[in-house]
Amino acid sequence: MHFGKDAKLLALIMLFVGMLMLIPLGVSVHFDESQAIKAFLTTIALITVISGSTLAITRKENMRGLMPRDGYLFVTLTWIIATAFGAIPLVLSGDFTSYSSAYFEIMSGFTTTGATSLTNIEACNKGILFWRSMTNWLGGMGIVVLFVALLPAIGSGTQIGAGSFLLLGAESVGPVKGKLTPKTRSTAGVLWLIYVGISAMQTMLLLAGGLGLYDAVTITFSTISAAGFSVKNASIGAYDSAYVDAVVTAFMLAGGINFSLYYKAFTGKIRQVFKDGELRWYLAIWFSCAALGAVQLTAKHVYPTLLKSFRYTAFNVASILTTTGFSTTDYLLWPTFSVMLIVLTMFVGGCAGSTGGGIKVIRVSTVCKMGTTLIRHRIHPNAVYKIKNGNEIMHSETLTSIVSFCAVYIITWILGSVIIALTGTDIETCLSSTLLTLGNIGIGFGKTGPTGNFAFFPEWAKFVFSFLMLAGRLELFTVYVLFSRAFWKR
Repeated sequence: MHFGKDAKLLALIMLFVGMLMLIPLGVSVHFDESQAIKAFLTTIALITVISGSTLAITRKENMRGLMPRDGYLFVTLTWIIATAFGAIPLVLSGDFTSYSSAYFEIMSGFTTTGATSLTNIEACNKGILFWRSMTNWLGGMGIVVLFVALLPAIGSGTQIGAGSFLLLGAESVGPVKGKLTPKTRSTAGVLWLIYVGISAMQTMLLLAGGLGLYDAVTITFSTISAAGFSVKNASIGAYDSAYVDAVVTAFMLAGGINFSLYYKAFTGKIRQVFKDGELRWYLAIWFSCAALGAVQLTAKHVYPTLLKSFRYTAFNVASILTTTGFSTTDYLLWPTFSVMLIVLTMFVGGCAGSTGGGIKVIRVSTVCKMGTTLIRHRIHPNAVYKIKNGNEIMHSETLTSIVSFCAVYIITWILGSVIIALTGTDIETCLSSTLLTLGNIGIGFGKTGPTGNFAFFPEWAKFVFSFLMLAGRLELFTVYVLFSRAFWKR
């Protein structure tokens, strides 16, 4: 490994994060929030001094020749350090009384989890809430992806050649990594252009629905990123608008789709988009759960009409399936069958290559296909079966990685639940809180349901949850490889 190179890259990306803080600083200036202004200025100054000193020490380091281990270390440390600095304004502004809660909040933001420890969101500084939602948007496509896309503009001597693909691969989600274009930097740029374009569309639609610019932008930040932070205590339910619900539902689903499919659509490969097996599974799971839930809610007279029932089920199923974590109602008050549909989607997540978290649709669908294949193999042991994603045959290496990921995911959830049980919370909250942080879902059941939060957990537990959010966002192995003895051997 090249610790000097990693340190130089980390210093550059921290300077980049500091530059981004100028945006919420501007929001605080607009709303005349003196304490928040001081908080952002102090943090930016601290980042500049530390990063500048590091760059001075490592100025002779050549960025070429990065190894896979450098990618894993750099990406993991980027998220940890970005969160560490990003949490400082929350404490200095007075909106958070402890650093552990602020760290938890910003880790929840960058990892697009959307879990919060705030009990009164609307009492906070608007600039702080904007930064909080902005971390959702930055983390949705990936801090490192944006960094690689803008690398030539950040400074001279920062070209990293083929190593940029290692950085993207360590941060991207899904069992299969690949490029949209021959050049990695171009791929990162294309992804962010699509991301910005879809975000602009949602913002304009929300403005057309009567929302103010501040609300429209913060909702967009947390929707397309499948994150779920809101500037309202009642989340999206505070707007009580069928139009807003419909727009947010559509863009939550859009965020949960593999972004490479948008690229294919824009380049005229529409047929390939509709042939994608994961996309069909994804839409089928959402519509089936939403429709079945709507029928029961109507039959049980929870809502007066089927259309209104579908409005609420479509939104909340999309919110949990895509791991966004918005809410328009307390679904824990629904009949058990409808609640169980919500529970099932918590174990699925969005598509690979999307902003959604969780296990991912492609892994769930593949495991289901492997199960049916094994059953058929028992009947015809000499037959040869191929498992496909759409028209694409999945190779044995991919199948092994999928099964391994699912196993490690479940083990992490169980071990995390055992640790959180030490807080003395009830078992429903214990299991739910660890699953929703590991899966980057944001809201779950028990005390962490749609009307709850993480404020009651002890400070040490918030760092445990922060680790689970980080591991879940970086797909477990990017983080876990750092705990391997072989990783640190030369």
